[in-house]
Amino acid sequence: MSNSEFTEANLQNCLNDLQDPVFHKPLAKSGLLKSIKPGDGGQVSVQIELPVPSYPLQSELTESIRDAIQKAFPDCSAVEVEYSINIKGKQSGARLGLKVKNVIAVGAGKGGVGKSTVAASLAFGLKQFGARVGLVDADVYGPSIPHLVGTSEKPMAQEFQGRDGQTLTRIIPVEADGLKVMSMAFFVEPEQAVIWRGPMLHKAITQFLQDTEWGELDYLIIDMPPGTGDVSLTLSQLLELAGAVVVCTPQQVALLDAVKAVQMFRQVKIPVLGIVENMSGEIFGQGGAKARGEELQIPFLGEIPMNAEIREKSDAGQVSQLLTEDLASTAPLLKVAETTAIEIARTLLENPTEPALEIL
Repeated sequence: MSNSEFTEANLQNCLNDLQDPVFHKPLAKSGLLKSIKPGDGGQVSVQIELPVPSYPLQSELTESIRDAIQKAFPDCSAVEVEYSINIKGKQSGARLGLKVKNVIAVGAGKGGVGKSTVAASLAFGLKQFGARVGLVDADVYGPSIPHLVGTSEKPMAQEFQGRDGQTLTRIIPVEADGLKVMSMAFFVEPEQAVIWRGPMLHKAITQFLQDTEWGELDYLIIDMPPGTGDVSLTLSQLLELAGAVVVCTPQQVALLDAVKAVQMFRQVKIPVLGIVENMSGEIFGQGGAKARGEELQIPFLGEIPMNAEIREKSDAGQVSQLLTEDLASTAPLLKVAETTAIEIARTLLENPTEPALEIL
């Protein structure tokens, strides 16, 4: 093209069909292209707005943009690509009046697969990328999140002025290394067993969500009870979840139960973001979750190695350090957080709305 065609409209047209390397969508449809403007001396300024806190192929996208512009406009002297982040969400908390963009359920078909450790590390991983994150321990029969994140504080109640002038009492979540946390363990003695039927469980989960002052969050992670109980039904009624992450170990007996968890989420119309293989390695094997995910046509979010560091940090209440220190497990845990956020954004691009669950 000649210099006379070096306009904002023509510049945008040359990038509209360019696919980004992560979502594989044209920039015109993905919403990543925020603006493109010609400058003095044949320079071009491109603004890209990322919908996730971590985008793994940023340099590749930059090179593709530069190549496309300089190929279409040989007289272009330089292309400056700048990035900003605006985390997208399904506004999951809207039904309850919460300012929470994405609520993510972390579940497993059976206990003992490290689901709570994955939930806590996912929360800290997203926080490490710069997102605003909260964590709900909905595994009321065996709440372990407070131990994993290293806090024994009690939530405080605080009065707020409502829009109608009435005084509202809200629960202030406990903070652990900058992460907002709520758990049944904050309200019962360590040795006390919680023996509840479904209605009591439903009420507790509702209070953890609706009566807690979460503030503005990009992600709220919910650590689910293991198995296929009615907590998922409660959540599907209360919130429009961004999706569910299923955790399993590589051996066949765990994979069989993971399939049930996937089907449970699908039945209550909660999108399955993908499957995580935990404790991967010599003891339980490797690759089983990825293969089963392909069979079920759900994304594989990553594998977390069987690693003594994870056990030691979890036992010491220092899960956050797994995401901030340069350990053997740090990169795999961050990868799971990264791919989970990407799958949420991909789900929003491909399926903006989910049909409401019909309760018969």
